[in-house]
Amino acid sequence: MSSSTVTLSETDKKLTQFRNCRVLRNHQLVQDDVWVRNGKIIDPEKVFFDEKLQADVQIDCHGCIVAPGFIDLQINGGYGVDFSFDVESVEEGVLKVAKGLLAHGVTSFCPTLVTSPPETYHSVLPRIPRTPGGQHGATVLGCHVEGPFINTNKKGAHPPECIKEFDQGIATVREVYGSMDNVQIITLAPEKAGATEVIQELSNSGITVSVGHSMANLSDGEVAVRHGARLITHLFNAMLPFHHRDPGLVGLLTTDNIPQDALVYFGIISDGVHTHPAALRIAYKTHPAGLILVTDAISAMGLAEGRHRIGQMEIEIRAGRAYVAGTNTLCGSIAPMDECIRFFKKASDCSIEYALEAASLHPARCIGIEKRKGTLDYGADADFVLLDDHLNVQSTWIAGELIHGGDTYAADWDIR
Repeated sequence: MSSSTVTLSETDKKLTQFRNCRVLRNHQLVQDDVWVRNGKIIDPEKVFFDEKLQADVQIDCHGCIVAPGFIDLQINGGYGVDFSFDVESVEEGVLKVAKGLLAHGVTSFCPTLVTSPPETYHSVLPRIPRTPGGQHGATVLGCHVEGPFINTNKKGAHPPECIKEFDQGIATVREVYGSMDNVQIITLAPEKAGATEVIQELSNSGITVSVGHSMANLSDGEVAVRHGARLITHLFNAMLPFHHRDPGLVGLLTTDNIPQDALVYFGIISDGVHTHPAALRIAYKTHPAGLILVTDAISAMGLAEGRHRIGQMEIEIRAGRAYVAGTNTLCGSIAPMDECIRFFKKASDCSIEYALEAASLHPARCIGIEKRKGTLDYGADADFVLLDDHLNVQSTWIAGELIHGGDTYAADWDIR
């Protein structure tokens, strides 16, 4: 920190100008400044002309890229924490992951629970509330419950004995999960009996319905979208492979048999393991507007090789990959978000702007928070990340406060 006695919390109350940077706005990197006050991105023209004020604090960004903070919609844990398994200490676990994610530019996330017994949902879901980000860690946007209403034939690493049917429709869903106040996303198999009505009910209640871990054909997927589903869980993984006569859920990327205003998003794991670079390129070139980078990270992210837990199952890290112990079944990624972004940029040859928006604007749009997250538009939350030209994270900021890194900027703060 500089010799000044100003604290980070004080800068949040003042007018702060980030200069000497390239800002990601309107899908372009532009030479511009970022102005922050009270935790929000503000329009400097109104400050100059209406309030006739100058910045209280100026921060030299050394030519860095300033991009919206990354948003991870599917993350099972990390740093030794498993949201589905560490039931008794889940609050501490969420905090540990929320803090760890900051080093990778993630400012918001959806803690994800894999298929589990009802008592796990009843215990865990009420204890992971939506929480604003800050010095303690990234924002919790709500939980992503992946299962248990999935297809046993595409269970992946999910325990088959915990998989459920929609026996009594939405009543069964409420019985299994308990309170859904803290749920943001639910992954389910749309071909299950009773799924259509459940999808409609969940969508009407503001929950984002995702289709995945599924044997669904294209028609099943289209019916789900017409009833409110808007997301595909980890495209290509745990679903029927593409076939030219029935492309399955993959076909939702190009179907014309859904409402014109129904933009289908899809999560994709760009860790160099789960999805071949050629498949990444197919998805990107086919439906770029819907692509969302997710980590699907498990408890072993950030840990050494060996055996760890994911939900109810034991997993094993071998040669940088995560498997169900004793098998060759992949069960999640151990690559953090910034690494996924860099891999995707290289594999797809997309623009820097697109790669960054696939981890920020796209997930924000998918869950309907794009006015305040995933953007640097005026009025949005001042959650952003500074990166070098190779997309390495230099510092992470939430509500205009320096939360991780950035020691080099302290000496360049101009305090007025």
